[in-house]
Amino acid sequence: MSAVADVVAVRVPERTLRSEARAVRTVWRRDMIRFLANRGQTMTWLVQPLLFLFVLGSGLQPLSDASTGGADLKTFIFPGVVCVAVLFTAMISAASLVWDRELGFLKEMTIAPVSRTSIILGKLAGGATIAAAQGVIVLALAGLVGVPYAPGLVAGALALIVLVAFAVTAFGVLVAVSIRQAQSFTWVMQLVVFPMFFLSGALYPVAGLPAWLEILTKLNPLTYAVDPMRRLVFAHADVTDTGTLDAGVTWFGRQVPALVEAGLVFAIGLALLGVAVRRFARAAEG
Repeated sequence: MSAVADVVAVRVPERTLRSEARAVRTVWRRDMIRFLANRGQTMTWLVQPLLFLFVLGSGLQPLSDASTGGADLKTFIFPGVVCVAVLFTAMISAASLVWDRELGFLKEMTIAPVSRTSIILGKLAGGATIAAAQGVIVLALAGLVGVPYAPGLVAGALALIVLVAFAVTAFGVLVAVSIRQAQSFTWVMQLVVFPMFFLSGALYPVAGLPAWLEILTKLNPLTYAVDPMRRLVFAHADVTDTGTLDAGVTWFGRQVPALVEAGLVFAIGLALLGVAVRRFARAAEG
């Protein structure tokens, strides 16, 4: 006597805008839970920006007094340190995508009845939220380095923090979907993040640089986030003589408007996100 197994019909729900939004929110919420559950990691990520701001800034102040026009060096590097805090955190947050692949969780997400785009958008939202939160924490220290909590400055800085978090996380996600091993991601991050930091003008003025350094600085997307952030700070901080400290980025002898710089960062972020979605879809199909 043979047994006949019952066939159970399985209905896969159709994809709708609501279901895709739920998928994005689920992936975002998972990253938030993981981030909030590890508060020690939050403090670890803040160590490097704080070292740059208070240790490096205070240590180099005697050497810079003659060239800063009386401005506190910590005030000058503060905008760059805020952007750097977002940069490092966004890249490290994007690495969770690599770990999800190694642990098999990413495979479970890709077989779910949601689009690959929603998964990437969820990872982007999670990483950008975490990175922006770290930037806000550093921004809260503004008063300690002579930067006032002016409403215009805070509002503009928050907008730039969100913009940088979006663009850098998009880049980090692109790197993560292109790399299979977490160890390789660490190497790539060190190879990319530190040059982006040191070539952004975060620690030095972008005016009067050697030709080769000026070219590299202008090719660095992070420069166009640090520069408008610095303009905001110097527009509100009590600095009488900025000299070349706030000269800004120039194209063909003209200073680039801050809105153009912000728009450039946003456009680069969108382009990186588009490439990341395409590569992830191909990798998932393969």
